[in-house]
Amino acid sequence: IRLRKSGRRHSLTIKRGRGVSRQEIEVDLTRDQFEELWPATAGCRLTKTRYDVPFGKRTIEIDVYRGRNEGLVVAEVEFRDERECRRFQPPDWFAADVSGKSRYSNVRLARE
Repeated sequence: IRLRKSGRRHSLTIKRGRGVSRQEIEVDLTRDQFEELWPATAGCRLTKTRYDVPFGKRTIEIDVYRGRNEGLVVAEVEFRDERECRRFQPPDWFAADVSGKSRYSNVRLARE
């Protein structure tokens, strides 16, 4: 479960599955709903800035982490299905593929 504030937008996301193929259900929240839920995330929070970079017909989401994960930068690309994912040719500036590696999951990063 993810609770997110991005600008004036507040949302709650439930993620199911593991690895490359995951289902997400996202619900918009009011500011009051967000503020009511926020204390429950104490000790399990991430701070990052997301940049959207156009790449052909796709968008690469680049997350630059702050706080205890300072220095970590992760790029993410969303696909309709696993076949599309396998066919993707990443740009030269991509580094190691960390897809499915628990060390880089937001849950683990938030708890360490």
